[in-house]
Amino acid sequence: MKLIWWFTVLLVIFALQGCQELPGELEVSGEAQGTTYHIKLVMDSKSTSLEQIQGQVTATLAGIDSKLSNYRNDSEISLINQQENTDWLTVSQEIADLLVIAHMVYERSNGCYDLTVKPLFDLWGFSRHENRVPAQDEINALLPHLGMPLLEVDTINQRIRKKDPKLKIDLSSIAQGYSVGRVARRLEEMGIKSYMVEIGGEMMVKGRKSNGNNWRVGIETPTPFIRKLHKVIDVKEYDGTAIMTAGTYRNFFEENGQAYSHILNPKTGRPVTHHLHSVTVLHDDPTWADAWDTALLCVGEQEAARIAEAEKLKVFLIYDDDNKLKEYISKAFAASQ
Repeated sequence: MKLIWWFTVLLVIFALQGCQELPGELEVSGEAQGTTYHIKLVMDSKSTSLEQIQGQVTATLAGIDSKLSNYRNDSEISLINQQENTDWLTVSQEIADLLVIAHMVYERSNGCYDLTVKPLFDLWGFSRHENRVPAQDEINALLPHLGMPLLEVDTINQRIRKKDPKLKIDLSSIAQGYSVGRVARRLEEMGIKSYMVEIGGEMMVKGRKSNGNNWRVGIETPTPFIRKLHKVIDVKEYDGTAIMTAGTYRNFFEENGQAYSHILNPKTGRPVTHHLHSVTVLHDDPTWADAWDTALLCVGEQEAARIAEAEKLKVFLIYDDDNKLKEYISKAFAASQ
């Protein structure tokens, strides 16, 4: 999924020209967790320095990395994956909470959103950028060991249990949204009420820019190798909203003229073959937004539209119809613009 340590969905959303620095608007940026972050702040006072803010952001992201990174052998989730047994395992509150959300999105997406597909990502080479098309018998060998129902979560006692000892968990499709939310919360704890937080292309904004205007965000046209603006979102929600995008057009590989997406169908063990290229979700919770954009991208344009209306999600889809890009805008999304 994203070409960063979390391996989540792709870098699609970027800040528009309307987000250039203005008087009273400051910026901190840096590298963390295998990607970059950019944060714009509207400061009412200078009681907190940019150095202090950056230090808090760095510490927050490092703490998350130590728990959720699949690229660190010593992270909490990696240590869990190394435990090949069916014993109850005590986990951090973060992991327990994320797995509860993942279970709910799994059920509401007819099983297409599944965090236990890590062995498939490894098999297809998306984990380490060593892509290959595996043999069908290799895929078949893994399928019995996949499925969110094989993972039991006990939130009261903050523990999990694998019903299959070979089960592996990849939090990449939800962890970046969680990180955006954690950084945003830390800013608010420091007294910052208006901001734009962007980590690896995933974003949350709150309040207004320093000149009183809405934050504006652009969505890319889903075409490989070309970066082009497709649509502008004028974010009117003053109390904050996350903007998350997933797509099939950045992280893929080709072999013998066939393109293979990083979005894998856990039921077949193979990349999806529908015509949905990009899913953008607006949600007040960035963790949910991050899970939903991947889930909807997995199910395809028709089912994504149905789920969006059933769940009253703010969703913008871009799909291919007879070699022409078409859009689907959910009722909730349209009402927010």
